[in-house]
Amino acid sequence: MLKLQTRVECGTAPFRMSYSDGIVLLGSCFADNVGARMADAGFDVCANPFGTLYNPVSISDAVSRLESGEPFTPDDCVEMGAGAGLICSFHHHTSFARRTPEEFLAHANASLADAHERWRKAGLVILTLGTAWCFRYRESGQVVANCLKRPDREFSRERLSIQDAAPILSGIVSRFPDKRFVLTVSPIRHMADGAHGNQLSKGTLLLAADSVTDGERVVYFPAYEILMDELRDYRFYAEDMVHPSDQAVGYVWERFCDFVLADGERQTLQENTKACRRSKHIPMER
Repeated sequence: MLKLQTRVECGTAPFRMSYSDGIVLLGSCFADNVGARMADAGFDVCANPFGTLYNPVSISDAVSRLESGEPFTPDDCVEMGAGAGLICSFHHHTSFARRTPEEFLAHANASLADAHERWRKAGLVILTLGTAWCFRYRESGQVVANCLKRPDREFSRERLSIQDAAPILSGIVSRFPDKRFVLTVSPIRHMADGAHGNQLSKGTLLLAADSVTDGERVVYFPAYEILMDELRDYRFYAEDMVHPSDQAVGYVWERFCDFVLADGERQTLQENTKACRRSKHIPMER
């Protein structure tokens, strides 16, 4: 039979994901997508408790905060730009922004308290790396998770090297020998960096991730490669031609389950997913 597709072989992880696992996902909005599917399937999952994170430095900062559980304070509050009239922090995605510092801190610290406990119990951590490009706040030198629509002049822009990114990832996995890690590179393209800049960024992340995988406790799942090589058609993208479509996310999710899901959990996953769909169905009025 004529082959019309290059299949990306994933193999299987040396460990299994089951319903007894506590799971934490951190990283790009691809982590949000997969985390939502895990939640729908009934897994004990905590996905992006600080909102979407893109670069390895911000992911590492989030891990440190999850470990310590240290609450955010008024010193962390930052007024968003562009006349938004909202308060957020350089540790969070703008989805956490609120009208007042008190509202922001209440929301951010409630999310942190829950996530801190989930992190402590989690046996499986999934890190989805989005970009090696970072923005550094000039006043403090902090690499920010989000620029919060503040003026460009307040930030410097830099791309992490492999020598920068690899120790960051190594530091995360070495600090938590009790946890298993799945590393992925997000297939979402950051075209603001230009096509070439995006490829340099993704290549940096791929090499950094490869440097810390050990084939036992830390493994790599090729989400990026599946979309770039196996699903290399714009029909698998959303209207912005950058994010994967729901169909593509669903396909990568299925391949991820083949990669890491315990065989005995497949039926439970299917039953839970069907039950979730039924619960979301709104009957048509007659």
